[in-house]
Amino acid sequence: MTLATLAQVLQPALKGGYAVAGLVVLGWEDARAYVAAAEAEGLPVILQAGPGCRAHTPLPVLGAMFRVLAEGAGVPVVAHLDHGTSLAECQQAIDCGFTSVMFDGSRLPLAENIAQTARIVALAHAAGVSCEGEIGFVGYAAGEASARTDPADAARFATETAVDAMAVSVGNVHLQQAALASIDLTAVAGIMAVCDTPLVIHGGSGVPAAMRLHLARHTSVCKFNIGTELRMAFGAALRQAVNSDPQRFDRLAILKETEAPVTLAARRVLRGLVE
Repeated sequence: MTLATLAQVLQPALKGGYAVAGLVVLGWEDARAYVAAAEAEGLPVILQAGPGCRAHTPLPVLGAMFRVLAEGAGVPVVAHLDHGTSLAECQQAIDCGFTSVMFDGSRLPLAENIAQTARIVALAHAAGVSCEGEIGFVGYAAGEASARTDPADAARFATETAVDAMAVSVGNVHLQQAALASIDLTAVAGIMAVCDTPLVIHGGSGVPAAMRLHLARHTSVCKFNIGTELRMAFGAALRQAVNSDPQRFDRLAILKETEAPVTLAARRVLRGLVE
């Protein structure tokens, strides 16, 4: 088994000047493709179960699925709860075999975000599990606006919570379909100056590939969450598979044709964070 915690893959990345991809999973087909991509590249991967995925598939099923994939993999695989909403949900993920949880308290007042995140960090660490938190607020394309991360708040958050990774808002936005985000490198440097916690960029699909690599090599950003561009690759492959034969109805045969294109897209993402 190569099941790993978030800390186990991010600390080497932090020291080695590269980043690890947190790939957003929606089902068995893309999760399997992501692990195949990681094995082909010889790189670790973080399988992420976000709120949309959890609304469709129960946590016990996702935990078992991630662990099965990790057991057969020759590279480190992290089973990660993305955007957990409560201590109870994070506890359930831990009970279901997840090796990493993210508690998203970014909409809370600072003191409450710190207090709740610290409780979940303690819970996770007691179980040998990593914990990611968010300071500032990463907004959504055509939705809620971002609130930039304040370096002083980040320093306090990192110190008082002891998170293993810290998601920050520095120009990145969730759900962008094109790489249009303008990352504020001065803001990143300001955060790095006051804390040494590994940093996470949510909304990584919106960050140009060259900027991803620059951040991975030259800053403490060592995790990028990537979802939208891979969902787009899956959707395009699925549409082509369905339209290629309107008489075909076997969903296994149809879904199988998504695996190679999604694996290729995931390989590009993984490779782009190290070279």
